[in-house]
Amino acid sequence: MSRCNAVRRSTEDVILDAAAELIQHTGGARVNIAEIARRAGVSRPTIYRRWPDVRAIVAALLTREVQAIARAVVPAGQDREALVAGVVEIAERVRDHPVLGLLLRTDPEVYRRYFVERLGTSQRGLLRELQSRLAAAQADGTVRDGDPEQMAAMVLLIAETTVQSYRTVTALVPEDAWRRELTHVLNRYLAP
Repeated sequence: MSRCNAVRRSTEDVILDAAAELIQHTGGARVNIAEIARRAGVSRPTIYRRWPDVRAIVAALLTREVQAIARAVVPAGQDREALVAGVVEIAERVRDHPVLGLLLRTDPEVYRRYFVERLGTSQRGLLRELQSRLAAAQADGTVRDGDPEQMAAMVLLIAETTVQSYRTVTALVPEDAWRRELTHVLNRYLAP
């Protein structure tokens, strides 16, 4: 990576960190370029050279955070059990993330815009990884036959819906049961 790219990346991370801090401070409300710039210690033109508006900044932030979560969850193997454990771990980390979870709880419209109404960069990355892992688990016989692309889409849909509905059913499905039941649903869906 060239020095120029390293500086640009560093500046982008500073800006995204400032946006994350602002979202945590305001609960997602009142996020604007001027305040992000102030918190990041950069000018508004510096931000506008990278993103056209707040929506693009929030999209970049959410993509960065989901990708970081996915990279942090290292699979323990290639079989169905490892695949399901990884999906459940990612779902739990997204649900409890200080920015993602906060948006889900306090500003579901923003969350829905980035995760429900469109298939974003982070979701496409998760789908590619799921598709690859499903094909590997099919090859070793621990996942049923089927189109790995379609199955990956359904696994993502199940996990996302479970994350989005968590707060609604907390009284009925406490934390330990949430993890156990999501694991059960995914295992049953994927079992040969």
